Amino acid sequence: MEDAVHRQGHLDEAAIPGTVHLVDLEGTIRAKHASGTQLKDVVLVPAPSADPDDPLNWSPRRSCYQLLPSACLTLADLNAGTGYMFLFFGWGCLFWQAIALQYGKRPVYLFSMLATLGIMIWVPHATSNGAWIGSKILQGFVGAPIESLCEISITDIYFTHERGTYMGLYAFMLAGSNFLAPVFAGFINDGQGWKWVMYWCAIFLAIGFVFCFFFMEETNYDRAPLEMVTTPDEIPDTATPNKGEISISADPEKSAAITAPSNDETTPGVIDYKPKTYMQKLSLLDKKRPFHLFRSMLRPLLFFSLPSVVYAGFSYGSNLVWFNVLNGTASLILSAPPYSFPPSMVGLSYFSPLIGVAVGSLYSGLLGDRIVLALARRNRGVLEPEFRLWLFSLSLLLIPGSLLLWGVGAAHHVHWFGLIVAMGVIAASNSIGIQLSVSYCIDCYKDLSGEAMVTVIIIRNTMSFAIGYGVTPWVKNMGYQNAFILAAFAGLAQVCTFLAVVKWGKSWRDMTKKRYYGFVKENGGLGLSH
Repeated sequence: MEDAVHRQGHLDEAAIPGTVHLVDLEGTIRAKHASGTQLKDVVLVPAPSADPDDPLNWSPRRSCYQLLPSACLTLADLNAGTGYMFLFFGWGCLFWQAIALQYGKRPVYLFSMLATLGIMIWVPHATSNGAWIGSKILQGFVGAPIESLCEISITDIYFTHERGTYMGLYAFMLAGSNFLAPVFAGFINDGQGWKWVMYWCAIFLAIGFVFCFFFMEETNYDRAPLEMVTTPDEIPDTATPNKGEISISADPEKSAAITAPSNDETTPGVIDYKPKTYMQKLSLLDKKRPFHLFRSMLRPLLFFSLPSVVYAGFSYGSNLVWFNVLNGTASLILSAPPYSFPPSMVGLSYFSPLIGVAVGSLYSGLLGDRIVLALARRNRGVLEPEFRLWLFSLSLLLIPGSLLLWGVGAAHHVHWFGLIVAMGVIAASNSIGIQLSVSYCIDCYKDLSGEAMVTVIIIRNTMSFAIGYGVTPWVKNMGYQNAFILAAFAGLAQVCTFLAVVKWGKSWRDMTKKRYYGFVKENGGLGLSH
């Protein structure tokens, strides 16, 4: 296996992880830039190679095929959200992330869908409490790849300036499927019986498995870390910068963005890449790597020492709490007087959260990318990961406002339309929290994003496991009004933490850069660069 680190140079351990030169304001950076008149000054980060099978060089259609697993897998948990399952969704990532780095993401996705399909067929026949709990634990474990691998696959195939848009699409599919579930489940239950809720999950998974087997490719790719330094005299066709130009070696992100000459140039030393054949793309195993599976399983636990990763996990988990609160109280509120919604109407009410998720995903994704680019341009072209967190400003209003409308409104019997609006706004803030938390973690530590996301998911799902057991007694003991006034203030306090991260996040990354580069070097030594 070609060593990406040796191929590109050495790590600049003085660089602050996550800080990248994204916008070429002076037009002096010798690197590939984005296409389009409005993006022509945007440097492509990470730097694509000349390899046609580099995921960053894939066509839009080829890239879009890789987004399907996130939709297929989320259909599997349409109506099966129990505490044990979500706990193992998180901790199971320790195992599956290591397997994905060792053997490839493609086989992990395919096995996860096939195993979950089998469990969906088994669940209706689990007649005892032990069998039910066992099925949920197994479902959580084999379905864990949905929690961390999809986000990393997105970073494999899209550049930094595009990442928010596609992460927003992922957040829409992930959160949207949870809100769409009651709609389908209610009608399936009424028409065919509850067992068919699970059987239809199995049918969707079977269709998804067949599609992914023939169209989903491996996205693992050995790429040099972003902080690689290559001096100008090491780069073909690159002259020493003239006066007024920015030195390439002075900025690690610019040096990382140096592009290899295109295949039609006859520059000595250029690798002659041969595109994979279709049958090679269907391979069930990635390239052979040294066996370090058990070490890889333990590494995400070490990332609890990185404050930015812990914040991302806390932010993700605390935003997801309000989804759990909504899910845990929707049936209680809407089916009780004075609303007295039948089960089918309670299910239909979840169209509001679905719309909210779509709006939230557009805001934090497509609009978010444009806002982040604008902030980078104002900052002399340099992007800081904390820029994206400013999008949480809207959540300062959305989270407390929606919780008050939902809980206090229910206590005072407001018109049902007010509650439906509250459901949509809670869902919008939920999707914003998912996308921004994940993107912040990946932007901070791109070269460790796989393991770091496992740490984030462990924190998130442990929080979800804990709140799942407390929502119903909390609301019943305090009453809707008091419980949701408290929830509104707690939500406001939780969102306000982004202001502290905006202020001190860069210093945290600076403070922990030695530890970070140690992890990156170890990854290179283990043959697990990604």
